[in-house]
Amino acid sequence: MKTIVTVVGKDQVGIIASVSQMLANENINILDIDQSILDGYFNMFMIVDMTNSKHEFQKVVGLFDDLAKQIGVSIQLQRADLFEEMYRITGGNQ
Repeated sequence: MKTIVTVVGKDQVGIIASVSQMLANENINILDIDQSILDGYFNMFMIVDMTNSKHEFQKVVGLFDDLAKQIGVSIQLQRADLFEEMYRITGGNQ
């Protein structure tokens, strides 16, 4: 299952490493990644494949909630199929 991961917070050393390590620990593959720093704030957008994840989606969400608190950022996970359906319903680029 494709999942969209967004990470936002004040820039600091180790954000990418922490998030990537958690994904690796859960056997979740990174398919695409984009990150930037805007005025001192870190922003990262990832598309990951959870097909071989060790846990169900909600458990992984909980693990990332815990990680977000530990490193002081916001981490959101969204199933790509639901994101695409929501985008289709709202009309996309009309």
